[in-house]
Amino acid sequence: MLRPPGVYRPQGDTALLMKALREAAIPPGARVLDLCTGTGAVAVAAALWGARHVTAVDVSARAVLAARANAALRRLPVRVLRGDLAEPVAGERFDLITANPPYVPCRDGEPPRHGAARAWAAGPRGRSQLDRLCASAPALLNHGGTMLVVHSALCGVQETLDALRDRGLKASVAARRREPFGPVMHARAAELEDAGLIRRGQRYEELVVIRADRTEPRG
Repeated sequence: MLRPPGVYRPQGDTALLMKALREAAIPPGARVLDLCTGTGAVAVAAALWGARHVTAVDVSARAVLAARANAALRRLPVRVLRGDLAEPVAGERFDLITANPPYVPCRDGEPPRHGAARAWAAGPRGRSQLDRLCASAPALLNHGGTMLVVHSALCGVQETLDALRDRGLKASVAARRREPFGPVMHARAAELEDAGLIRRGQRYEELVVIRADRTEPRG
């Protein structure tokens, strides 16, 4: 994967999301949306694994260029749009949505609007983008559609499940993995300790993939 400076590097969370995507089995001809696409790794995988219509979105101009290049190198017809979460596809519906939003808790207040930290910084509770994503999911999914979103358990697994269920979706944990801290989490370890989000000396986190299904309405 081509990755210009400042674009999020695919790592453990990306791999776990791709594993969940593979296990979910993409329906033939599915319309797939990949949010916070970064290099486009998940969008490219969806296209390779059978999705006919794949759209990828990222707020970063560099990420959009990288995703377009990575799709073009593989001759895959992935539509890549720039914008904030699902705003570029407002009014559209999809059969499958994947998302790897920013989720690192940061006490710096509002997430940055520019720079590399935009790919991971997510406010004091790590939920600045997660909460918005949960709120928008029902309007984005076709009946029978599925959303897969990966984040750290530090952000609150039950909180994500409750937010999705409160909006009428069937939600569960599709995958879990304990992952050593990467560079971003290592750099913020003392801050996470002070906030009580990790134990003193803890240098790992649990990653989860939450699956949300919009079931067919009853007769």
